Amino acid sequence: MKTTHYRACLVGCGRMGGTIDEEVKGTPHGALPYSHAASYTVCERTALVAAADVVEEKAQYVCDKWDIPKYYLDYQEMIIQEKPDIVSIATRPGNHAEITQFAAENGVKGIYCDKPLCASMVEADAMLEACEKYDIKFNLGTQRRWTPGYMKMREILESGELGERRSIIAYTGGSALWGYTHAADLILFLASDSPIEYVQGNVAVADADFEDNRTESDPSIVMGFIRFQNGINGISVPGTAYEFEVNCSEGTVRSLNNGLGFQLRKRQGQFNEILDTQFPPFQRKSGTVGCIEDIVEAIDTDTETRGNIQLAHRSTEMVFAIVDSQRQQGRRVKMPMENRELYLGRW
Repeated sequence: MKTTHYRACLVGCGRMGGTIDEEVKGTPHGALPYSHAASYTVCERTALVAAADVVEEKAQYVCDKWDIPKYYLDYQEMIIQEKPDIVSIATRPGNHAEITQFAAENGVKGIYCDKPLCASMVEADAMLEACEKYDIKFNLGTQRRWTPGYMKMREILESGELGERRSIIAYTGGSALWGYTHAADLILFLASDSPIEYVQGNVAVADADFEDNRTESDPSIVMGFIRFQNGINGISVPGTAYEFEVNCSEGTVRSLNNGLGFQLRKRQGQFNEILDTQFPPFQRKSGTVGCIEDIVEAIDTDTETRGNIQLAHRSTEMVFAIVDSQRQQGRRVKMPMENRELYLGRW
């Protein structure tokens, strides 16, 4: 049994860093703990030794709340002084690449970066390069990938009991980076993390906003089409309940009401119809805790995490390519996309 405790440091003491648990407590969505700080405190293999934020009041509040021994106003000073094994990044995306590169160059073994990954593919490329160069065990904070219900969905699909996967329909939209990042990763996850051939998209942004190749806001994605190299088609359409449905030759599996329930339908009976059947039982668990435990396991065994930098880079490129398709009046954007410098939002 492993007994090593990995030292962790938190960069960013805002909502996801350490306060969102207060917001979601008592709601059916999001198994607690939810924030970075809260989740490290319940992981038996990690010790959160310090946190950093440029706003001292935020740093002090989160450290007091989660009994973190020390806070800093400069994340670089914290990493140099504390020499953490794992760094958690919970800031806005504009400096994720900078923090990732600094942490990688200064001895960190694992990085948990909250979504979105970054604000351009130039930054994503730099993060990929740094993590590969220094063998960083990386996970992006798209927690559904580590949530048991969605993991059971993928297990059913991988087993082949529903036959050939044909399409993944995401009933969702939202801002490209802040909201759609979750959808992109889950579509990728349900497609067995296949490389992407091309995408097309419709995005709520004025054509004139692309003049400097940098949008003024984080634009809202209306519809997206993703063609995976393994032949699966991913489709996102506007929805109200944040649901995902996978249509297969022998049935369908669907998440309901943002993961509160799951539906399984299989071809069966006298007339070989697609009929409801029991979705397998599973234990609800915090996706954030699962993400951190996955990093610990990867460091222990020197293996890849389940949301590694290559997959985070792939789902992020999906998002940028959908927006770039809108910039090109709806044309297909082949992967890898050429417009690496497209920048979304003002961070």
